[in-house]
Amino acid sequence: MGAQDKLPMENTSLQRVKVYRLSDDGKWDDQGTGHVTVDYLERSEELGLFVVDEEDNETLLMHRISSDDIYRKQEDTIISWRDPEYSTELALSFQEPTGCSYIWDQIGSVQRNLNFNTLSNDSYHGGNNELRELPAVELSTLPLILKTVVESGIADQMRITELILHDQDFFRKLMDVFRVCEDLENVDGLHVIFKIVRGIILLNSLPIFEKIFGDELIMDIIGSLEYDPNIPHVQHHRSFLNEHVVFKEAIPIKDPVVLSKIHQTYRVGYLKDVILPRALDDATIANLNSIIHSNNALVVSLLKDDSTFIQELFARLRSSTTSMESKKNLVLFLHEFCSLSKSLQMVQQHRLFRDLVTEGIFSIIGDVLQNQDKKLVLIGTDILILFLNQDPSLLRSYVTRQEGIPLLGLLFGYKYDVLMKCSLKKFLIL
Repeated sequence: MGAQDKLPMENTSLQRVKVYRLSDDGKWDDQGTGHVTVDYLERSEELGLFVVDEEDNETLLMHRISSDDIYRKQEDTIISWRDPEYSTELALSFQEPTGCSYIWDQIGSVQRNLNFNTLSNDSYHGGNNELRELPAVELSTLPLILKTVVESGIADQMRITELILHDQDFFRKLMDVFRVCEDLENVDGLHVIFKIVRGIILLNSLPIFEKIFGDELIMDIIGSLEYDPNIPHVQHHRSFLNEHVVFKEAIPIKDPVVLSKIHQTYRVGYLKDVILPRALDDATIANLNSIIHSNNALVVSLLKDDSTFIQELFARLRSSTTSMESKKNLVLFLHEFCSLSKSLQMVQQHRLFRDLVTEGIFSIIGDVLQNQDKKLVLIGTDILILFLNQDPSLLRSYVTRQEGIPLLGLLFGYKYDVLMKCSLKKFLIL
């Protein structure tokens, strides 16, 4: 049985990749396009990466996953490595960032299991050393909890994750102790809690992330990370998020799930990029990026399905009574909304852009291009570029109709250097 016969795959964009091999002259040669999965090697209990050609089902790549640190993730869509068996550099270029993150997590999971088996084989055999329970969460036990979390091996880390998730009150109790330490100005206790929370985040467990990034705990978690013992002054992350980060609602969002995911996305990004950028490993960053990507997809999906929201958005954009400042915020929101649609699957993206055309987005952009605010004009052209990259036929079809002529005239009448900067010349010469 060949590799292509044993892979139960769906032809989804998440699995679609290009395979590249580095040639002797230093150039990346395209080996073909196919769909990637992680599966068992033939007649083996070892796992490997398989890429099967999307047209003829031939195996483009079969790579045994190594426990060594040979894999690198680049720009959200590329995984590369030097194959130790063939002494060659290989790379997978993914169509979707979500697919790249998924396979990256799969590789990490396989590596953890390989390391776990190595540790199990090397360790002495005797009494049962399995960690049975975590220490009670109290001020006096903080050093013991820290030792348990950060000084355990890979096998114990899996067990610690299970125990933390099993104790429904673990994080509530830990945050209760944090608030007591903060009230008493117990700096030593706050430093230990910082290390505990950082260590738990580095366990890189999605179920744990789901708990600590929920509305109930997230601000206390961020608060506990203000007390980094390696930084001489206390950080003020909560004050910054509460007082300086202004959430502008161009259109009131009534869905509490959407609001919760918007706030969570910003806070997770802030934690990743500002609070712990040097402490996080690649696997943890990949999972945090996956949370952000999934949240963006959910927000866009829920908003696009809310017909009342979309209708109100376009009604305000068209209204002559809408102030210039409000209209600017609405255009900024529209740009962000279209940009975040990249988080959706390709079919959903196309449907969304088609619906926006039906609502009259090109007419709105025509008005924006005549605005005196050059920054607003560039935002309008950026929205057009998003449509060009998604489906050029939508814009081409619009400008060939009678109502599209004014927009086409604006594009032709615009300064050539601006067109060059906006890449709209690509469309105009088609």
